[in-house]
Amino acid sequence: MAKRRKFSAEYKARLVLELLSGQRSAAEIARKEHIKDSLIYEWRAQFVERAPAVFGEPGPNHAAEQKVADLEQLIGQLTIENEVLKKASRWFQRMARRSD
Repeated sequence: MAKRRKFSAEYKARLVLELLSGQRSAAEIARKEHIKDSLIYEWRAQFVERAPAVFGEPGPNHAAEQKVADLEQLIGQLTIENEVLKKASRWFQRMARRSD
């Protein structure tokens, strides 16, 4: 039994872009690349179906960047609170010494 060939995403995109740009027809691409033209049409359909995602909501990378920004803001807030508490602690220590 023959193994199925696997094609990289870059390869598929290159062939679909050639088809969409009109550089070559599906039959020409199929003949030269030794694949069925129905496969090229299937890749084209997938390409067109997923194209809006390129301009859609930001992906997981954006979510990670947002989380980092939120955490940096929290660190800044906690640092300020820590400094305030240190100053208050020193003030209370001085007040306790005076009362003794």
